[in-house]
Amino acid sequence: MKYPLVQNYINGKFVNAGTGTTLPVISPLDGNLLSVVPLSATADLDQAVEAARAALPVWSRMPVKERVQVFFRYKTLLERDLQQLASLISEENGKTIGESVAEVEKCIELTEFACSIPQLVTGEILEVSKGVECRTERVPVGIVASIVPFNFPAMVPNWTIPNALALGNCMIIKPSEKVPLTLAKIALLLKEAGLPDGVFNIVNGDHTIVNAICAHPSIHAVTFVGSTKVAKHVYRQATQQLKLCLALGGAKNHLIVLPDAKADMTAQNVVASMSGCAGQRCMAASAMVAVGGVDHIIQKICDEAKKVIPGTNLGAVINKAAQQRIEQYITEAEQQGAKILVDGRKAVVEGKEDGSYVGPTVIDFVTPGMAVAKEEIFGPVICIMRADSLDEAISIENSNIYGNAASVFTQNGSYARYVIERASAGMIGVNVGVPVPREPFSFGGWNESKFGTGDITGRSSIEFFTKLKKSTVKWNPEAGVNWMS
Repeated sequence: MKYPLVQNYINGKFVNAGTGTTLPVISPLDGNLLSVVPLSATADLDQAVEAARAALPVWSRMPVKERVQVFFRYKTLLERDLQQLASLISEENGKTIGESVAEVEKCIELTEFACSIPQLVTGEILEVSKGVECRTERVPVGIVASIVPFNFPAMVPNWTIPNALALGNCMIIKPSEKVPLTLAKIALLLKEAGLPDGVFNIVNGDHTIVNAICAHPSIHAVTFVGSTKVAKHVYRQATQQLKLCLALGGAKNHLIVLPDAKADMTAQNVVASMSGCAGQRCMAASAMVAVGGVDHIIQKICDEAKKVIPGTNLGAVINKAAQQRIEQYITEAEQQGAKILVDGRKAVVEGKEDGSYVGPTVIDFVTPGMAVAKEEIFGPVICIMRADSLDEAISIENSNIYGNAASVFTQNGSYARYVIERASAGMIGVNVGVPVPREPFSFGGWNESKFGTGDITGRSSIEFFTKLKKSTVKWNPEAGVNWMS
């Protein structure tokens, strides 16, 4: 075992969970045992909540300009330890080092936005009558919880950590039991940056802790990122307890490719989108709608896909179970009549035979009713469906239950605007394979890709993590009583 036993992080200290039940943390790169993670009990969550409750009065009343000083220092520490964090992400998640570096760089950008929050929450004040002022100000929600997935061990936690804390909340976070090591390192960086004890806490575990978070009476808001099935469960459980909840689910992102698209640029973007992070991201392209005569572009996509080599510029999928599930999707599509143009099944990396790898896979002549066309594969696989018109392509895109992202590849501005206006997705790209908005623009999908109001990052997150307080003040007794009194 390369690393010590994973511990919970409560009130500024790493502590053992109150249960002896654990799971192994296996590196998908080579199958080696990295550590073991505890499956905490509800009593462990209670300890974290008590620590947050004790820290909240001082932290929430601290001026926001003082709170964000922690995140100026945290940003510097992320930059200092970028390579160390990237190595850890790669080990426990399976990403390439380059992808892991990019993930930490995104954490830095997210933190930069949090540092700007004092300029975004200044409130409003107006003299509404002679000597009478009305004022608004944003105050923290209280104790918030984030439940985060395995595919981005650093970035997704940092979707919420800097903003929620800079806005004055205290936090409990539950990492995926598959990748708990990176978040423990982040806890150390936050402490080094000067974050007071109890403001940020980690409770490791499985569905027991997820359900306990949703039910805990002292947790006021919950965010979740993961599959749609679990997102629905978390949203229902949390809102049933009258909590604020924002739950992000799965995706089936469609790329619409028109005949006038730049062939080389399109092929590079499509392959990068479908194979980046081994396809294990909710913004990955897993469905392409080819409109009319685009066979020359499909050939270039295949050529580009063959340049993506497992273990070299393609990372591992999270575990053997994921590998088997992804390969089953490919096999089933082939059995149903689809044509495998590039086959990533049975990928093996020399010297890492126990790793979990799937090569880039391109499947043509897929029909919308096939499972590979409807369900989230979460692997480096793209299925190609054929359409005779742009309207038919949009209809195919809009018929899927998800609504995270969609892109169109064209050199025609009117076609691009046509897709932007009609595609049923929260994030749209034009000649962009992964249309993730950059800060301060917020991240969030539609339909069965998101449950709750608002988005999880950017300006939209400020409304989720704060409450609006309104005050009316009168200092002129000589004005007497009027209709406002």
